[in-house]
Amino acid sequence: MFAPSAPPTVRIAAVRNTLQPAERRVAELILDSADAVVEWTAQELADRAGVGRATVVRACQGFGYRGYPQLRVALAAELGGGSGDAAVDHGPGVLGRMRGEIDRVAASLPVLASLLDPATVDAAVGATASARRVLVLANGLSSPIASDLAMRLTAAGRPAEFIADAIAQQIAARHLTEQDVCVIVSGSGANEASLRVATAAARGGATVVALTSFASSALTDAASLSLVITPAGVSFREELQHASRVAFLVFAEVFAAAVTSARGDAAVQARAHALEVVSDNLDG
Repeated sequence: MFAPSAPPTVRIAAVRNTLQPAERRVAELILDSADAVVEWTAQELADRAGVGRATVVRACQGFGYRGYPQLRVALAAELGGGSGDAAVDHGPGVLGRMRGEIDRVAASLPVLASLLDPATVDAAVGATASARRVLVLANGLSSPIASDLAMRLTAAGRPAEFIADAIAQQIAARHLTEQDVCVIVSGSGANEASLRVATAAARGGATVVALTSFASSALTDAASLSLVITPAGVSFREELQHASRVAFLVFAEVFAAAVTSARGDAAVQARAHALEVVSDNLDG
């Protein structure tokens, strides 16, 4: 489920929305007190979370570790792997707060791909590159990402369609067959309209590729292939409330580049045509 390199806090963020209440308390305590947790025994963590020791073990296994000792080692490695630099104080003004937020987002990008499985990525790229028809769909705040990805694929000679209307999305998805691909972008993996699209596409046998932030969700259950992008925040609530899509924008760009590379010479010619159109539209 997790790549070996995925750090503990990233793993917890990916499954937090699926945890039982007791296990979620363990997860929240680990995220809130990571430095202290490294020094605690399993029983100390259990006592502080108000749960039994067995719950701590189950939670650790849900994060992809054999038990608590393995989690502690991985957490210590993650904490020790930071730069150690203190956060820069950019000042109290609006620009200062903006610069601080930029720093926070930039710090989250190195782990963007830590939950991605190489075989799944290869399969998604290959299916998108060779499909008869490709739909790239989303609703809500994920819509701009889908639109951007569709445009990038089209510019590279891999025609891809973006449809804004939720009902029209479902109609188009229902027309897909086993020769087609439907890429669905949903940070939470819980958008009802996007889930209907996934169901419609699957009925015709299309390959459904989910681009999402959580390893376990209604969307990943419905998808043929799931590309889990590490969220910038560490909680399901943050994903719903703040819904940063910076990581998705970055991944959409590199995914389109990978599909372009997979198409070989055909993509080279398509790029030349796209640049010709751009050039014709530039003012002298």
